[in-house]
Amino acid sequence: MKYKTASLAIMIMAAVCYPVHSAADDSDSGRALRLGASWTGDMARSLAGGLRQGSAFLGMARFSANLDTELSGLWRDGLFGASVVRTIGAMPSSDMFGDAQVTSNIEAGEHTFLMEFWVRQRFGTAEITAGLHDLNTIFAVSESGALFLNSSFGIMPVITGNLPAPVYPLTSPGISLVLDIGSTCSLAAALFDGRPTPFESNPFNTRWKFTKGDGIIALSEFRIYKEFNGFGGEFKAGVFTHNHFIEKLFRSELPDTICSPTVGAYLMADQTVWRSGTRQAALFMQAGYTPSRESFIDLTAAMGVNVTGLFAGRENDAAGLAVTTGRFTGGAGCETAIELTYRINFNGHTYLQPDLQYIIHPSGRQSGIPHCLACFLRLGVSL
Repeated sequence: MKYKTASLAIMIMAAVCYPVHSAADDSDSGRALRLGASWTGDMARSLAGGLRQGSAFLGMARFSANLDTELSGLWRDGLFGASVVRTIGAMPSSDMFGDAQVTSNIEAGEHTFLMEFWVRQRFGTAEITAGLHDLNTIFAVSESGALFLNSSFGIMPVITGNLPAPVYPLTSPGISLVLDIGSTCSLAAALFDGRPTPFESNPFNTRWKFTKGDGIIALSEFRIYKEFNGFGGEFKAGVFTHNHFIEKLFRSELPDTICSPTVGAYLMADQTVWRSGTRQAALFMQAGYTPSRESFIDLTAAMGVNVTGLFAGRENDAAGLAVTTGRFTGGAGCETAIELTYRINFNGHTYLQPDLQYIIHPSGRQSGIPHCLACFLRLGVSL
């Protein structure tokens, strides 16, 4: 624990002292090849309840590269992307808190893996992405929810709890389409391999197996962008399924009873509601439901508020309060998490974020796990 505390102290000092750069100083601007790196580290502690009290450290390093095909002299409107991730440290939700929604969105254990490896091409109003990519970079994304640490605000557990969804940390190959419809609407659709090959047999996520019976994960999402009283908002409605219908078109030997499909739908809204000078407040809401009998969580809902520039002289800081709940099937009750967070932005590249979460009935009422009070201190550095 001593070396982890020392490492955290060094990273905080580096964050505070890291020089400020403007967008105009970005040395990668206008280059065909753009490289990036980031570090996110969490110091987690269970203050009361849960499985046990204690503290833990976890971290995620990410290295990315993008190649613009036009700037590199290949062809127009194309982009190659790749990223490699290294995760370290504990898994506090599994070991200390006992919650199912996962309190930290970087929790993954000890792995080094290929996160994304794709090619993207634009054809007029349509954009196609093919290859290894994260479903959550295109679907069910909440801009306001991204401030919070609890995973449920990033992607709803009605999706990740019921599908072998290709999201962090384990992605799978797929193809996605985003079609712009006028200036205020867009439609997205995607097909993914129905079961990412697990880390046990695919430690670096480079051995992709399209095994008979995996099925296909399909998603579709409609988006609309609107302004109310001069404030911008984004609204989304999506459907998802994991089934074998498309696979059976190519594998006629699959039995009809191999598996009943999992289906579901979700709604999301992000809306700015107040602005005064550099201060701004935004609300977000999201809900998802699946009627499938095989589901683990059949209903989820979340809402929250973000305020930027809450304090004078801190116009780039962000504060947030949000609540999320998920209902387990089989009468196991609900798990609810209330999160209060504040992100201190030192400059455009570093931030420090204290975070407090109160988890009611971790893993459901029937689990018997006491209500849990969890706190985090997150450090983020990007280059």
